[in-house]
Amino acid sequence: MPAIRSHGASSRQKKPPAGFDDIRDDLEVFAIKMKDAQNAPPTAGGGVAAPKHQAQWPIFQIAHQRSRYVYELYYEKEAISRPLYDWLLKNGYADPMLIAKWKKQGYEKLCCLRCIQTKETNFQSTCICRVPKAQLKDEQDVQCVNCGCRGCASSD
Repeated sequence: MPAIRSHGASSRQKKPPAGFDDIRDDLEVFAIKMKDAQNAPPTAGGGVAAPKHQAQWPIFQIAHQRSRYVYELYYEKEAISRPLYDWLLKNGYADPMLIAKWKKQGYEKLCCLRCIQTKETNFQSTCICRVPKAQLKDEQDVQCVNCGCRGCASSD
């Protein structure tokens, strides 16, 4: 995500459309959380070093939250204009590919794009977090190795 600057900070960067000042504080909070997650040492709790695959989970989760925030502002609350929404996507404040999936039936709660990419799995299938909880055995606890998701099937 790009740094949030004042309106006249750079002559190369186009000024944000009207309405950006209304959401600037929320985007700054996401930027601070992201910076903290990137700089934090990976720990599994209790000061124990986390496995390698868990190191980027907080970054994926914050990116998901930020994209969901922009998505809800535009599609559900209708609180921002189309030019502002397009500007946010173009400048990296939200993931346009993830938002495109959220608009499709069955992907409304998708956690990340890696969980639906079949090429990266052993059995050419989607991630375990995409399986509805009703189809899992005996309240089985599921956690995705890609992003730490505990279930993002639309039927949950």
